[in-house]
Amino acid sequence: MDLNTVWFVLISVLFVGYFFLEGFDYGVAILLPFLGKDDTDRRVMINTIGPHWDGNEVWLLTAGGATFAAFPNWYATLFSGFYVALLLILLALIARGVAFEFRSKDKNPTWRKVWDWLLFVGSLVPALLWGVAFANLIRGVPIDANMNYTGGFWNLLNPYALLGGLVTLSAFVLHGALFLNLKAKGETAGRAQRAARRVWPVVAVLAVAFLVASYFATDLYAVHGVWTWLLAAGAAVALLGAGGLLRARRYGWAFGLTGLTIALWTATLFAGLFPRVMVSSLDAEWSLTIYNASSTPYTLRVMTIVAAIMVPIVLLYQGWSYWVFRKRIGREDVLHY
Repeated sequence: MDLNTVWFVLISVLFVGYFFLEGFDYGVAILLPFLGKDDTDRRVMINTIGPHWDGNEVWLLTAGGATFAAFPNWYATLFSGFYVALLLILLALIARGVAFEFRSKDKNPTWRKVWDWLLFVGSLVPALLWGVAFANLIRGVPIDANMNYTGGFWNLLNPYALLGGLVTLSAFVLHGALFLNLKAKGETAGRAQRAARRVWPVVAVLAVAFLVASYFATDLYAVHGVWTWLLAAGAAVALLGAGGLLRARRYGWAFGLTGLTIALWTATLFAGLFPRVMVSSLDAEWSLTIYNASSTPYTLRVMTIVAAIMVPIVLLYQGWSYWVFRKRIGREDVLHY
């Protein structure tokens, strides 16, 4: 395995980690207006993800930085072509981060309501647009021989990509509901359980529709054949298993399987791309690959050494933070806010 492949795999792993971890805190925030019946309930929900949301976003920052350093031509084409969509994601994440910090600065109900809705919008927009972006990567976008994106923003809002966005949005809501059930106590946990049971059928229908649409709209299953099929089948089985565990009220195991579903779905998209990183809909020869989009071998070697030292440290620290904040949270824990 050459370093180009190693870094493609590492970036794939970073996005798997990002969607698994950030997926549940997107989901919790999206559920905030629906499951939080009063200010105390909403404070409980926010506190379940409060110690983790910024650490989860480190996975995205690292993935973006790794893409810039390892595959600069991919980064340049992606950020120029998807500029409006990525700007919307960035603005949503900024609003979301500010809302986490400012919500409790004033007890005025109007003040808190505004920040709660910003948390909702700031989570819903990226949850939707990440699916749209990745669906477009495998479907193909207009890229010319000079690696320039020649389309516009509306090219990205095609039916297939929007279906991909609905899949990530619904899957993150389900993942968030199950996480909330594990972290909250009392009636908040009960409402999260009921929400998860209602959302699961929606996720299942959308996921099946996306897998079928991918067969006709992309070459996702053709590039690597059996491996991509196995990953897609694994994602489907994990999602079905999560539904069965929900009915059996085994919510902890169901959360694990929704996380596995998200991880395998992301891995399926990257496996279908490889060795490409962006598919050109104008000419297959103009697609960006891990070779024509990469940095120099020296740069990749230096990056590999740095990653080998720093990644284990980051993983240990984040694992420790989840252990420290492992206890459930109830209304009695937040009444002083």
